[in-house]
Amino acid sequence: MNTPQPYNQRKIVNDPVHGFISIPDNILFELIEHPYIQRLRRIKQLGLTSLVYPGAVHTRFQHTLGAFYLMGTAITVLRNKGHQISDEESIAAHAAILMHDLGHGPFSHALEQTLIESLDHEDISLLLMERLNEHFNGQLSAAIEIFKGNTGKLFLHQLVSSQLDVDRLDYLKRDSFFSGVSEGVIGSDRIIKMLEIKNNELVVEGKGIYSIEKFLVARRLMYWQVYLHKTALVAEKMLINALKRARELSLLGKEVPATPFLETFLRNRFCKKDFLTNPKILDDFTILDDNDIMSALKIWRNHDDRVLACLSASILDRKLLRIEVSDTPFSDELIERHKEEKKELFGLSTEEMSYFVFTDHVSNSTYKTGGENINIIYKDGSTKDISRASDMLDHTALSKPVSKYILCYPK
Repeated sequence: MNTPQPYNQRKIVNDPVHGFISIPDNILFELIEHPYIQRLRRIKQLGLTSLVYPGAVHTRFQHTLGAFYLMGTAITVLRNKGHQISDEESIAAHAAILMHDLGHGPFSHALEQTLIESLDHEDISLLLMERLNEHFNGQLSAAIEIFKGNTGKLFLHQLVSSQLDVDRLDYLKRDSFFSGVSEGVIGSDRIIKMLEIKNNELVVEGKGIYSIEKFLVARRLMYWQVYLHKTALVAEKMLINALKRARELSLLGKEVPATPFLETFLRNRFCKKDFLTNPKILDDFTILDDNDIMSALKIWRNHDDRVLACLSASILDRKLLRIEVSDTPFSDELIERHKEEKKELFGLSTEEMSYFVFTDHVSNSTYKTGGENINIIYKDGSTKDISRASDMLDHTALSKPVSKYILCYPK
């Protein structure tokens, strides 16, 4: 009788952005195959941004594989420059980047801001990493330490999380590709080839300075053209309001049909301690994805509550609120005037109108000075922060947060 051959887990994945991605180790393949990571196939990377850019329907799973590929490329470059990175450290860094997005809920930040108030996605990612580590009998301990930054080689953590990590290098290029916004195209391969290490931290060779300038400009443009596009913003705010309304009704004891996993978060308010002491909460979270939310919206569009029904139908049919954007806050008088005008038209109370007439603000800074900066290293070994090394970019403008105020109301 023939002896069974070990299953070949050294797979190759064809990615539209980076080409062929090799999975170099069996444990990494097993990690990718785990339901926690497979769930990311069912969560869109850019949430409701596809209402603006129809091609932007790629998933967090695709992004995770892209960041995984860039991690391998970066480690190969650094090894070729004489830096010692063991196979175990390489596997741990790859595993850390595979797990970095585990804590994202459906439509990314929409759920994080409403149904789960006490934890952000990084906290949940760590809880899920600890679970996975138990499942893999402690083989992910080094990966978790890299994710936390508790490693003797800080540059490995910086590849996972910093202002020039493989996460950003992938999502800028990928989001640009799928949205069709060419301003986000960056030379990720060039940037990675320019990486160096000094004092245990990542730096960039001097000849890579122009690629970094392009990276920072692309990031700024992508934020205001894609991530914070006003139509995508109003769609996300309407989704948040729909979830808030559904939760409000559920907590009042009213029937709000949803999948059992979504109902868990509609009917309860959880704190961090609850996640630690009640395994079922995290169990339900690991099954939640975009499909739960979209299915709920399709049911809620016929709900007896007019607010929930209207918000749900408007999102599904892309009948969005009007949105105005300003560099200064909108006056209370203007907001109240819109509420009063629309209140009579729709026959809703003042409290109910707050779901349809509201203001908020968004902000973004292209580059944060202080802490983990992007440093340029010159031939004499000296380093300088990119904001001061660049002769094109104004470091004060780069680091200054840009805030915009929005006002949303029915058309």
